Amino acid sequence: MPRYRLARLPLIRRVPGMDLDGLSKAEFGFPGPLRDRLVAAILAGAKTTTSALVLSYQAVGEPLPVAGQREVVVDSADRPVAVIELTEVRVLRLAEVDLRHALDEGEGDESLAQWRAGHEEFWHSPEVRAELGDPGFTVDDDTLVLTQRFRLLTPV
Repeated sequence: MPRYRLARLPLIRRVPGMDLDGLSKAEFGFPGPLRDRLVAAILAGAKTTTSALVLSYQAVGEPLPVAGQREVVVDSADRPVAVIELTEVRVLRLAEVDLRHALDEGEGDESLAQWRAGHEEFWHSPEVRAELGDPGFTVDDDTLVLTQRFRLLTPV
């Protein structure tokens, strides 16, 4: 259910042995309780995948991320909390997302149907529809989804 957005912003915080300047900023969901839960799951190691609409990247003119890319995860207050590295990036039709990916999102889903229902609810939300500029936006089996697998490099 989270959106996943990137923005390249300068960061002043340093991590020993790692320069955060120039890394993309990874925002999971919208600021608030959802983002807080997702960030906590990342920090706990329970969340190692995420999904986003390809249309979300197109709407804001962001290039799709690539495997090997490092990103700074931010919390609801826009503070850096972790650095992750993308290990796998795939563009799939929504109908092609597999159970392993859904389980590894670490959000408690136990089936693809449960994962899809939660993500559809999020992707059909007023916030996502506003971001896409389409108040009637809906997903279907052919909607392109960006699936990403990542590893936690370090908390910040």
